[in-house]
Amino acid sequence: MAYGPGPVPYTAAGAPGGERNAEEASVLYSNRAACYLKDGNCSLCVKDCSVALDLVPFGIKPLLRRAAGYEALERYQLAYVDYKTILQVDCTVPAAHDGVNRMTKVLLEKDGLEWRQKLPPIPSVPLSAQRRWDLPSAGSQEAARKHKPNETTSVEKHVPTAAMIERAKTLKQEGNELVKTGNHKKAIEKYSESLKLCNRESAIYTNRALCYLSLKQYKEAIQDCTDALGLDAKNIKAFYRRAQAFKELKDYKSSMADITSLLKIEPKNTAAQKLLQELNKNLK
Repeated sequence: MAYGPGPVPYTAAGAPGGERNAEEASVLYSNRAACYLKDGNCSLCVKDCSVALDLVPFGIKPLLRRAAGYEALERYQLAYVDYKTILQVDCTVPAAHDGVNRMTKVLLEKDGLEWRQKLPPIPSVPLSAQRRWDLPSAGSQEAARKHKPNETTSVEKHVPTAAMIERAKTLKQEGNELVKTGNHKKAIEKYSESLKLCNRESAIYTNRALCYLSLKQYKEAIQDCTDALGLDAKNIKAFYRRAQAFKELKDYKSSMADITSLLKIEPKNTAAQKLLQELNKNLK
């Protein structure tokens, strides 16, 4: 997906300083876009962000500001694409998660259950631009400072080591055992620790969502289910638990949409069929 119309004042590769100049120019465009956004001039905000992204692709700030500009201009599909792109770069950005949730609801109401089919292509973010892994603890950061300048740890590269993955699995299992005893608060802590080490397993998100549901933290449950579906688009548990959370928040249309999606994947799911009946009663 090309990043925007706007003319670029010079070619970064041919300018003195090359990449450094491109980064500086990108920041300037992004900052001016923030001013336009604040003043309500969303069209110019979008234009400047597009130029910033042409100079340095997949920058989080210009993507966020452009998404906000698109949203204000009611170009919801493009806003959704930008919010989803941000989550590929860094899945821990709360504003992007909130944006995806808002746009999902708006597009569902606007375009119905087929809204996803009407979206523009979502760009695939290269691994070199992704920042998925949390920063190391203070102790690890101190140790990292002792490395030579050209040395980077696996955490800094955002790639989990085998030890990190193994530890994440252990924490997940500890969380599962705590769920069995009904200690959902402690289980959430374990799942959260596991996700800090490795956040590529959708089951950890759905397990934590179950805990949030038990504690009536419905918005957190929705967020975790959304993250799980980002990793596994046909995750039955994620659809079901998010539908439960939406129902508790009295957002029956969103709950119905999730249950409908679930039943397309697994038509004979009795729990989903039962919840669908309850939703139909509420909607009537």
